[in-house]
Amino acid sequence: MKNIRQQLSDRRSLDERFKELDAHIEDPSFRTTSGMANEVNYWVFDYEPERELDVREHIEQLKRRNSREDFSLVVFDLYDLIIDYLDAKHFTDKTILKEKKQGFDKVILAIRRTLKINSQQNYLVTYMSEHIPENAVVLLTGIGKCYPILEAPEVFNKILYNMPSAFSATPMILFYPGMYTEQELIMFNEKFEDNYYRAFRIAR
Repeated sequence: MKNIRQQLSDRRSLDERFKELDAHIEDPSFRTTSGMANEVNYWVFDYEPERELDVREHIEQLKRRNSREDFSLVVFDLYDLIIDYLDAKHFTDKTILKEKKQGFDKVILAIRRTLKINSQQNYLVTYMSEHIPENAVVLLTGIGKCYPILEAPEVFNKILYNMPSAFSATPMILFYPGMYTEQELIMFNEKFEDNYYRAFRIAR
């Protein structure tokens, strides 16, 4: 298998990959199937972390263009969802104090516990389920900002996998600042996360 440096050098330009991403999103069949070979409709758009601002700008362009389309483009910034939840529960100040007293590892555990990441009452599952309309394409951003409170394999295994069956054909695209080989997830091209095999790269 090629090393990370070789795989990065093989990736086409970001503009070319944006075009491939856009073509998928605008293709009606992309929004009506259950993924490749009837697999789950999970996708990853991986990119070099230093291009984060370019990716954010392209997502904004997609949102502006979608006002003329026949489907809904829904963008969830996972980091913003977590922060908004902590604010709404008045946990933000407590979280800051906990970090000062007990360290960041304890904060990670506390946030995951209050979000109920490992339970059927997972807050992110509930929120997303309530805010995705019919005939939608879902873009998930902010995973780099979440790391290591929330990691990419957990987005698939703890959130998307637990979405109600009504969303089984809804494309879910995770924007990932790093490398995804359809086996390995490498955050920031440096930190290896748990392997994941069921999502597909949406642009080569």
